Amino acid sequence: MTDYGRPIRFGYFLTPVADPARPLELAQLADQVGLDCVGVQDHPYQRRFHDTWTLMTAIAMKTERISVFPDVANLPLRPPAMLAKAAASLDLLSGGRFELGLGAGGFWDAIAAMGGSRRTPGESIRALGEAIEVIRMLWSDAPVARFKGEFYQLAGVKPGPQPAHPIGIWLGVYKPRSLALVGRSGDGWVPSLGYFKLEDLAAGSALIDEAARAAGRDPAAIQRVLNVPPGISPQVLAGLALEHGMDTFVFSEGEEPETQLRYLAADVIPRTVELVAAGRAASG
Repeated sequence: MTDYGRPIRFGYFLTPVADPARPLELAQLADQVGLDCVGVQDHPYQRRFHDTWTLMTAIAMKTERISVFPDVANLPLRPPAMLAKAAASLDLLSGGRFELGLGAGGFWDAIAAMGGSRRTPGESIRALGEAIEVIRMLWSDAPVARFKGEFYQLAGVKPGPQPAHPIGIWLGVYKPRSLALVGRSGDGWVPSLGYFKLEDLAAGSALIDEAARAAGRDPAAIQRVLNVPPGISPQVLAGLALEHGMDTFVFSEGEEPETQLRYLAADVIPRTVELVAAGRAASG
């Protein structure tokens, strides 16, 4: 049982579908009813999808308080130097309301069809680790950034702009080597309950914690963001927080999203917060 004691937050998962106004409207409603964040999936090779980054920018400009993040950005199709520039720019435009969800890649046939590099599992993890280094170098106040990696290089580029706030890099990963990377280098972990079963979360968190401690980091500083199905109950959510250390829950879109968002805000979220507070009080 692991509860890191972090504040419990709630978000909504958006798909950049053919009608670009639809996810924008849902993001505005999520903002209005009090959710904390919206995540936008990033599969550029899907012909029905609009560009995730363009949609996130529109969301940031049309909302007031909610934060936005790619859930998660497709690294093989988005070079890290440009990700760093785009992320910092959007964070500045939104007044510090952006976080960077980042994935190593999947669906390799589709990625290769769009011109991206096809990578083995080991290569994709190494590339992800390099990308984190590159991105942070380009957010720094160093006068010049140089990096010579297996996959990415910087040859004396001048970093900037710096973000409005310390952007978190949240990794959407599942395998042991990539979970260790979260512990060593990530600011957060973004699994999906559909890909990870409940019983896998404890093992995944344990691997992250072990790697964090080995790197001299506090495991509690790593945010745990979980994509969850629309009908999940407050009791299950509270258990995920109290027993597995999850602190942010991003709900998938239901059949009637407007009704769902209002119900989440009026019922599911306050009940979950109440159950977590009671559980923490009972445990001392």
